[in-house]
Amino acid sequence: MTDPARLIFVAGLHRSGTTPLARTMGSHPQISGLRETGVKEDEGQHLQSVYAKAKTYGGAGRFAMDPRSHLTEESSLVSAGNAAKLIEEWSPFWDRERDFLLEKSPPNLIMGRFLQSLFPGSAFVAVIRHPIVVALSTHKWRRFAARNVRMHTTYYDLVEHWLTAHEIFRKDLGHLQRVHVLRYENLVSDAESQLAPVNDLLGLSTPLDSGALRSTHSDRYEKQWAAMASGGLLARRNRSLIERDFGDAIRQWGYDVNDLSLLPTGPTVPLG
Repeated sequence: MTDPARLIFVAGLHRSGTTPLARTMGSHPQISGLRETGVKEDEGQHLQSVYAKAKTYGGAGRFAMDPRSHLTEESSLVSAGNAAKLIEEWSPFWDRERDFLLEKSPPNLIMGRFLQSLFPGSAFVAVIRHPIVVALSTHKWRRFAARNVRMHTTYYDLVEHWLTAHEIFRKDLGHLQRVHVLRYENLVSDAESQLAPVNDLLGLSTPLDSGALRSTHSDRYEKQWAAMASGGLLARRNRSLIERDFGDAIRQWGYDVNDLSLLPTGPTVPLG
């Protein structure tokens, strides 16, 4: 059986920056990510048969709204047999000669306690991104992926999902023993300093390479959100409802509701 302390789980909602973070970590000579899997973004959730995938609960922008998606140490799925099965199913896509084995999937954000129970001593690295940017980006992504009207999800729904998922994560955080939480905005603006605590968490012999973590991908969503303030009736209404119902909650996470380009302030995760 693989030493559980070798495992690293990367967590964060779809469109939050988990893929570039996981690729950066997986490029380190001591870390192996899942590679050449043939599944979306090489996510481990699609390569196992132990727990339900996010799409079972509605997929991106929806899954955390279903209470069944939140797995903890109390889940009936926690067993030595299932831990061994996950390792067996993921192992063909890892370089087992490396010191650490990394798995990345969005549902990990609300499955940390479950995964920790299966793999005591494993490490968790979570990335958080502005809820409105995530909502706008996910809306665009889902629109192209949708095959029928049941797949449609509004901006309002997506922001609500972000807040629901991160509130679950906030409450679970105190149960996790080896964890570090990053903000995407800080990560891409100063990757070297933001990755230093991850180096320390894992005890890497050399620093993670921060060179690839540079992004302006949020620019289009910052402009879209700004345009919604003076756009058509539907655009103005969508923005107004989000500001009215979720503005205070978003600000508690350190994000500005009006100007999405501002770096977040305060603690990464609110004390509640």
